[in-house]
Amino acid sequence: MEISVSELIVRYLQRLGIDTLFGMPGAHVLPIYDCLHDSRVKSVLVKHEQGAAFMAGGYARVSHQPSACIATAGPGATNLITGIANAYAERLPVLAITGETSTYIFGKGGLQESSGEGGAINQGALFASITRYHKLIERTDYLGQVLNQATQALLGREPGPVLLSIPYNVQKERVDDSVLDAVHIPSRAASRHCTSTAELVDLLRAAHSPVIIAGHGCIQAGARDIVAALSDTFNIPVTTSLKAKGVVAEGTPLSLGCLGVTSNGDAYRYLVDHADLLVFLGAGFNERTSYLWDAKLLAGKKIAQVDRDAAQLGRVFQPDVAICDDIRAVMEDVFAALQADATPPKARARLDGHQASAAQPASDDGANPAFRLMQRFYRQLAQRFPHNALVFDDNIVFAQSGFDVSDRNHYFPNTGISSLGHAIPAAIGARCFAKDSPTFAILGDGGFQMCCMEIMTAVNYGIPLNVVVINNGTLSLIRKNQFQLYDERYIDCDFVNPDFGLLAQSFGIPHYRIETEAEIDSLFARADLTGGINLIEILLDKHAFPRYLSAR
Repeated sequence: MEISVSELIVRYLQRLGIDTLFGMPGAHVLPIYDCLHDSRVKSVLVKHEQGAAFMAGGYARVSHQPSACIATAGPGATNLITGIANAYAERLPVLAITGETSTYIFGKGGLQESSGEGGAINQGALFASITRYHKLIERTDYLGQVLNQATQALLGREPGPVLLSIPYNVQKERVDDSVLDAVHIPSRAASRHCTSTAELVDLLRAAHSPVIIAGHGCIQAGARDIVAALSDTFNIPVTTSLKAKGVVAEGTPLSLGCLGVTSNGDAYRYLVDHADLLVFLGAGFNERTSYLWDAKLLAGKKIAQVDRDAAQLGRVFQPDVAICDDIRAVMEDVFAALQADATPPKARARLDGHQASAAQPASDDGANPAFRLMQRFYRQLAQRFPHNALVFDDNIVFAQSGFDVSDRNHYFPNTGISSLGHAIPAAIGARCFAKDSPTFAILGDGGFQMCCMEIMTAVNYGIPLNVVVINNGTLSLIRKNQFQLYDERYIDCDFVNPDFGLLAQSFGIPHYRIETEAEIDSLFARADLTGGINLIEILLDKHAFPRYLSAR
């Protein structure tokens, strides 16, 4: 049966299992929007195309499924770039669909043309380095092959964003619906490893104080439960990267918390003072996690590394044992091997002594009176929502040590390309999938002003959301760096905020202004943080800085 290319694209979305499309219509994508009208795919109108890309990314992060965004040609497409770049850095399967002027006016200076012809901007070149696959579809005779290549790139072993740009006249052409038969969905079954795990098992048997460093790869592999079981059975403490908070429940005896330059340093001290074996599981050991690649973390220790991505193995350090395979499958075999020969649990004396020492009061950020409101907020958040909460955090500094993430909660720090303005739209996208999960977007007042109008997207569609704004009237990281590294020569870091109460009133949502710990307790006791849309403003002193030092 013949259908329009626009109808075929909508059916392609359905074939991928995509039920929500984030975007903004423009003249060059209206044929696709018209076909959405009677489809099962729900469209969400955003306030800015960057928000659409971030929403699609948030949806993909929570669902572990493909998501999609759409924009018109020219500025619509270019506005997607930051969000698509973030999806590329995060390896998120985000499909971006953009329009284009009709092919017969390529090179003639059509309105918003981005074909790359006749001096027009080249949209494909702009997206080339931030997508797994990109294509300007100028004909229909190869459409099946293009959609199949897009699918393999979107959902392959190393997933990532894909861009399909479709000229206006091509959208209106007719094709046979059998074109979709050329699209093959890659198998999502975990590949069983063929590399022997015997060397890793031997290292674990021989070690006196092994530590697991769990990264986001553990979450992607669905390995939370097997890592927790291995830790609990054999008394192996676990620390995580920022993106992997909650692989094992933080605040429990075998959790060392988060490893990283903005943490409280407990995990760092244990690794340096006690560990003799480090087992990296899907952890990249980047600048933050490694304390700017501090050699003391690895010195004098055996190192094992398990990752599904061969490029990660040996990228930063030389492991004694490297296994490139599915993390869950590897750890299941390791666990079975250790159980089979009745390997005894590791002694707890060093860990218990370390934790007793760490429990003593210290002059760190957690004890700094200037940051008590944030510490109190995160304690209440962990207690009030011990499971099923979605927390998108653009700030990260206070949560890294102050927020104990349970193994049933979901913490999404703003990593990727670390773009300001990410948390609100990403949280909206996530809540579109996880419809019953209490959802929080936490960000500074600078980032808030980049994306705050997307709150109206939540209002328009009745999407429950708690927006937590840290109000200190400054770009905190910039001011901190200028304080620490540039002799307090402050420039372009301070600003005046709007009246957040009046802003919330204009959105038609509740506003909570937090200046005391008692007001935080009242917030969690009285506010509808599950089914409502709330703007929560927490006041901090802009002259108070976290103690960590940024890279020079």
